[in-house]
Amino acid sequence: MFRRRREAQSTAVVEPAPEPAGDDALDAENRYDERLIHSAQAGDLPSFNALVTRHERSVYAVCYRMLRDVQAAEDATQDTFVKAWSSLSSFRGGLVRPWLLRIATNRCLDLLRSRGRRPADSLDAEAVEVEPRWTSQTGSGEHPEAFAARSELSGVLERALDTLPEDQRVVMILADVHGHSYEEIAQITGVAVGTVKSRISRSRSRLRDILTADSASRELFERFARHYDD
Repeated sequence: MFRRRREAQSTAVVEPAPEPAGDDALDAENRYDERLIHSAQAGDLPSFNALVTRHERSVYAVCYRMLRDVQAAEDATQDTFVKAWSSLSSFRGGLVRPWLLRIATNRCLDLLRSRGRRPADSLDAEAVEVEPRWTSQTGSGEHPEAFAARSELSGVLERALDTLPEDQRVVMILADVHGHSYEEIAQITGVAVGTVKSRISRSRSRLRDILTADSASRELFERFARHYDD
């Protein structure tokens, strides 16, 4: 990653991130990001590296969901931060994470278009991994049958997502997979909030039609839901 390659060039100390403190935690985190990026714009590399540390997992998660290939997602994540470093002067304020995710989303779309808009991995081969390979996934407390059903359902949904137009698929990944608000998605994608809502509505309708039209998919969803109703 960009941070790991460049951190040895400076020994400056970066102010530690704030500890969460109730309702003000998110505002404190955003203010800390703002201080870091202002320092980075002034040429302070350790501050930029701190931003990489804080946001690389979120960037990677979006890249992996869009590209569904570990190496491609890691490369796109690195490209995102290299592009961000070279484009610091274009940041005019606001939240840092949506700015980074917009760069990442555009990079992934470029890669998808260059290879015919198809993900590298076959969804029939394995369930999609949504965490970086350097983290562990523990299905803590989850019933084995529920885990199996969730994995199968994930594959079905991923295949359905892949049938959506690019603009709808991106907002679905950002909204329903990563939990971003309409406002954040608007910042990331560069479109109006109303357009985001419209795309999400159309894509959810399309996914619902796919699931209800197939009896096997419908039974799978019902089996998955039963484990969480017990």
